[in-house]
Amino acid sequence: MIQAELFVRSDGTILGFRLTGHAETAEYGQDTLCAFVSSAAYMTANTITEVIRADACAQADDGYMYVRVSEQDAPKCREILAGFQLHLLGTEEQYPEYLKVINTEV
Repeated sequence: MIQAELFVRSDGTILGFRLTGHAETAEYGQDTLCAFVSSAAYMTANTITEVIRADACAQADDGYMYVRVSEQDAPKCREILAGFQLHLLGTEEQYPEYLKVINTEV
């Protein structure tokens, strides 16, 4: 199962996310749900770090991704992170046995 943890302030601002695990809907390299979530996460991370050029910490490894923006750059990243959240929640609705989205207040 993929666990998606969103780092959310009390005012609803998303500061980042952590993804762990694999969907395991198919063999490694053939799992389209894993690829779907990973692609959206990489697009979000790349937009934050390379397009917006926000001050952010980003790390990725097999079955793991962490992205956290600075408090000062949170407003610049609001829309991309909100869009990623909507993407994850919609995917979780369709595949609740393979993806769990949780909000962690920061």
